[in-house]
Amino acid sequence: MKGLPFGRRFGFALQGLRQAVRGERSLRSHLLAAAAVLLLLLLTRPAAIWWAVLSLAVGLVLVAELLNSALEGLLDHLHPARHPAVGAVKDIAAGAVLVASLVALLVGVAFLGSLL
Repeated sequence: MKGLPFGRRFGFALQGLRQAVRGERSLRSHLLAAAAVLLLLLLTRPAAIWWAVLSLAVGLVLVAELLNSALEGLLDHLHPARHPAVGAVKDIAAGAVLVASLVALLVGVAFLGSLL
């Protein structure tokens, strides 16, 4: 993989995103929420700082969800049988998504509070 042209590496990344969107219901839910945040931003036209903060919060959730999905897929492939250590790693990764989602929710509440 090292030394491949940027276009090829970019294509691999896009393929990974397509696979994740097709195969992960949670990611599709988060993308729907991201679209709702974008619509809210377009309707309210807040200061640029809110665009940045909300974009970072949404991006954090999406990145956490993608990493969680990748880790779960790898673990399922390497160790298809149930194992306490594998389960713990999956739970921790899901916890990271939960924390990112709660942070995004708090940012959203702060934004909505700023509109009042």
